[in-house]
Amino acid sequence: MNFRITINALGSAALLAWAAPSLADGPGDKITPNFEQGIPNIPGKSLVAVEVDYPPGGTSLPHVHAKSAFIYAYVVSGSIESKVNNGESRIYKAGQSWSEPPGASHPVSRNASKTEPAKLLAIFVVDTDDKELTTFKY
Repeated sequence: MNFRITINALGSAALLAWAAPSLADGPGDKITPNFEQGIPNIPGKSLVAVEVDYPPGGTSLPHVHAKSAFIYAYVVSGSIESKVNNGESRIYKAGQSWSEPPGASHPVSRNASKTEPAKLLAIFVVDTDDKELTTFKY
């Protein structure tokens, strides 16, 4: 997996979301790599973690995750509104978490507050060969 290229693409998409209000509801998000390692007892799988920082009112563009990616999301600070696939939109507060099945569609992912920042830790269990963790839907 070329993790740097994937994260650079995610960062570029976040910058595009911030710079192009017509493509996003708010100023966007900042994605920072946190961890990446192959899982020794599960050949062909890797564990990848990224931090997603949302400024007040920040949002991610609607996106789909890799077909192999099982995701665990943990709210580090603030409150995050999330909708996975056709489920209900929910607001998660610091200390709360949820999971997303492989290939999940993520039509809503944003800071629930217009005045306070929020941070999310997303942990992916993904096929090591998957090159893109996230594909944005425009």
